[in-house]
Amino acid sequence: MHQKIAREMNLSETAFIRKLHPTDDFTQSSRFGLRWFTPASEVPLCGHATLASAAVLFHKIKNVNSALTFVTLSGELKARKAGDGIVLDLPLYPAQPQDFHEVKDLIKTAIGDTLVQDIRYSPDTRKLLVRLSDTYDRSFLEKLKVNTQNLLQVENTGKVKGLILTLKGQPGGQTQAFDFYSRYFAPWVGVAEDPVTGSAHTVLSSYWSQQLGKKDMHAFQCSCRGGQLEISLRSDGRVDIRGGAAVVLEGTLTA
Repeated sequence: MHQKIAREMNLSETAFIRKLHPTDDFTQSSRFGLRWFTPASEVPLCGHATLASAAVLFHKIKNVNSALTFVTLSGELKARKAGDGIVLDLPLYPAQPQDFHEVKDLIKTAIGDTLVQDIRYSPDTRKLLVRLSDTYDRSFLEKLKVNTQNLLQVENTGKVKGLILTLKGQPGGQTQAFDFYSRYFAPWVGVAEDPVTGSAHTVLSSYWSQQLGKKDMHAFQCSCRGGQLEISLRSDGRVDIRGGAAVVLEGTLTA
């Protein structure tokens, strides 16, 4: 039923919050179960749907707690109020160097002759991180036409479940300064392009922290429905990602 509902919603992920015990209460309890489904499959981690779930509980249900814990396939995830935003406590996943020749067909199919500066792979998340050349700017990444239609034929081993394109940030100038930019594609789980991806930033945060020598970063995912993320790496090997959420639609699901 969850999968059928997610297919009908036809968004990157649909989140389902559940009580852990029959006596729990959505207004009073601080721990809930949480699952995420794309239109095609269940996924082990989704940041923006977790943010949305916390926002609904905090702002619509009026949950009395300042912090919530979600029991998920990725372990316990915490969300807490922070001013007018919400901070997610997420795992941090390292990415290891990846041999270009093993993934050259995938990259060529996705972005053609676009210059690539670095390639990393996260075995924990099965995400391939492709850093574009520093000679490109944000507008190039925003306008880049990415071919996702043929990726399933090129990569069908199960090794890669998501493709991250990322670019080093630029000084502010006339636009706001960001430490890095990204876009994320996951046709392997039924999502051509995801608008803002918390799970991708569990990998991006680790990578760019090493590259830039920074623990606190400001990122922008520049899809058509993109968004800003405030990132802070913690000493316990996890990452806090802060963002905002807005309710755009309410409805009732009937049988």
